[in-house]
Amino acid sequence: MSTPVSPQSFVDQAVAASVADDCVVIVNDKTSANLRWANNTLTTNGVMQGVEVTVISFVRSADGVATGSMTGSATTQAGVTALVEAADAAARAAAPAEDANDLVRDAVSPDWDEPPVPTDVHVYDAVAPALGEAFGRAGAEGRVLYGFVNHESTTTYLGSTTGLRLRHVQPTGHVGCTAKSADLTRSAWVGAATRDFSDVDPLAIDAELARRLGWAERQVDLPAGRYDTILPPTAVADLMIDAYWYAGARTAFEGQSVYSRRGGGTRIGEPLAKPGVNLFSDPAYSGLECEPFAVAASSSNETSVFDNGLPLERTDWIRDGRLAALLQTRHSATMTGQPVTPAIDNLVLSVDGGSGSIEDLVAGTDRGLLLTCLWYIREVDPQTLLLTGITRDGVYLVEGGEITGAVNNFRFNESPVDLLNRFTHASATLPAFSREWGDDYFSRTAMPALRVPDFNMSSVSQAR
Repeated sequence: MSTPVSPQSFVDQAVAASVADDCVVIVNDKTSANLRWANNTLTTNGVMQGVEVTVISFVRSADGVATGSMTGSATTQAGVTALVEAADAAARAAAPAEDANDLVRDAVSPDWDEPPVPTDVHVYDAVAPALGEAFGRAGAEGRVLYGFVNHESTTTYLGSTTGLRLRHVQPTGHVGCTAKSADLTRSAWVGAATRDFSDVDPLAIDAELARRLGWAERQVDLPAGRYDTILPPTAVADLMIDAYWYAGARTAFEGQSVYSRRGGGTRIGEPLAKPGVNLFSDPAYSGLECEPFAVAASSSNETSVFDNGLPLERTDWIRDGRLAALLQTRHSATMTGQPVTPAIDNLVLSVDGGSGSIEDLVAGTDRGLLLTCLWYIREVDPQTLLLTGITRDGVYLVEGGEITGAVNNFRFNESPVDLLNRFTHASATLPAFSREWGDDYFSRTAMPALRVPDFNMSSVSQAR
């Protein structure tokens, strides 16, 4: 029998095999476990495991440093060697990299020698029986449940010829459940992110879905227009993630984004939102912990392979309403004259004085709308970060501080940056899960609910 190959040995093999001047190796060992259900019945489950290796080669010449990057799945040392040979060849054929910088040196995680941390179906030992109970209750009460839970554990190993030996274990999970009435005319959705499913209660999710379907027993048609609108944390996350992803420092410096200053440069230091608004990322934020060092398989306006291993710490993107930082590599930092602030894999929005819950915002609204989530969000105008998208799975009418029915869906046109100047009320900040981006891209967020007095529902949508 062959001896299992460790991720650390893949790193050592790549570093030893490369004939480039330097080499960076990223190994991601990932396992995932999922359950899917429809019509109040579990339909599928599965466990997957894979190892992905990225080799980045660096070749120096009189003209600068060229890089080549190759990524592939690997199960053997020979497979890693093939990636190294391809990366070395790509680097030798490439032009010098404009983001060339000294590689990070001699950073070592104390747990480098530890094996990957996997997940398996036992993460659902408490969730699965509760799901069965929720199915029975929903069926008896005339609801049909559809949904999906997924849990992943990714152990990242980052090594280099310059002495990097960094390791991070990232658990990532989410639940999304849609309920429909028996005649399929009404629908509602509830979703949440989780690290280990210990905080996921299927019976509570079903109870909330039942409440929302009850709100929708009365149907009201409304025209397009501007409405006093309550965005729950889920919908706020949908929008703030876009505000974060489009916050590249180089793009702003070159005059191509909402963060660009008229006349040249960036808007760092300028008022961007209401005083008291704070948008930040922190690898150590409780419940949203993420990689504390930079990992980049390729270079872009927002990332640099030369920055692999840079330590990450709390970064304020908006501080007390002023733009404080943008997504910044060491290369873009030399252009903008600002500190290096790489991307971090979580995002938190807080508002000074924000308190209470969605229910409190509803109680204070004379007439307006309560959204559930947003969908199919796309950029319309980079200069204002105008976005468009549609509402989904529940838009509810608020009258006299109470929810009195459900209305049709809408297409919206709004800028998340503009919303941070126009909202009138904010709840406390809570963990949030973006319906649009959380499943596959960005699940670690904490947001308040926001009340916006003139949210632009630009047209009626036929989406159900």
